[in-house]
Amino acid sequence: MTTPPSWGRAERLDADTLVAALYDETGVRLTVEGPCPGGQVGAAYVRRPDGHRSVLKWRPHTTVAEVRSGPLAVSEILHADGFPCPATELAAQVGHAAVMVQELLPGTTMDGLDHHGLDQALSLNEALTGRLADHPGIPQLPLYLRSDGPGYCLHEPLRRHSARGAALERRIVAVGGEYPDRLPGSDAVHNDFHPGNFLAEDGEITGVIDWDGAARGDRRLDLVTLRFGLHGARGAAGVAARLDALLDTLPPEVLRPSWAHMSLRMTDWAIRHFPPAEVETWLNLAERGV
Repeated sequence: MTTPPSWGRAERLDADTLVAALYDETGVRLTVEGPCPGGQVGAAYVRRPDGHRSVLKWRPHTTVAEVRSGPLAVSEILHADGFPCPATELAAQVGHAAVMVQELLPGTTMDGLDHHGLDQALSLNEALTGRLADHPGIPQLPLYLRSDGPGYCLHEPLRRHSARGAALERRIVAVGGEYPDRLPGSDAVHNDFHPGNFLAEDGEITGVIDWDGAARGDRRLDLVTLRFGLHGARGAAGVAARLDALLDTLPPEVLRPSWAHMSLRMTDWAIRHFPPAEVETWLNLAERGV
């Protein structure tokens, strides 16, 4: 299919444009109901003519083949094994974007965690152990400790922000010099494992969504991601402390590069997108472990 001329690299795709193009490409007719809540970029609720509701997701400047060999493969393997992640109902190339129509799971996103929620999150994380042992072709998750990631995990914003940011970036690079840039392992790694990507009903987690960054590696990186996800979020007293105590038991070859990765990821993002006072709170958290 020829990419429409209006879809330049700087063009932000929208759901209405994509469902029209998806119909031209596949014959599947969808009606957009509205954007998904919770800060998901590139996600909208859609409905088929028979009333079946789904979630439309898209990744610009990505091929379906890339998605199928990586994050989509992870979620499909897990779903087939009974893990509560959405099934993919349709995947198609629409211009420069990989477009997916995925199962709409029950529940709503969570603002924070109480202790029961943490217990469930830890159990879900443990269930990711060894799930990709029979799928060695799925790429391992890169940490970008020594070089920039693709639009995130950028080093230069830290170097330019302040002496404090520059010092943190030097420590992150130093950690990257001590360990491989990809954590070894055959676990499934969600890579954005936090309450905003958990769905729940009546306090019970019903699903884990947004597997766009999923890869192969060590599932304990997701525990560090969860700790950063709890930072500044609403939650019961003592939940973060419980998770901190668990993280303290991780071997340094897992904890140190994982913490450095999340420190780079969140401080870079905060510098570029959040108010200055909020950047300081992320620097405070990052410096605790790097």
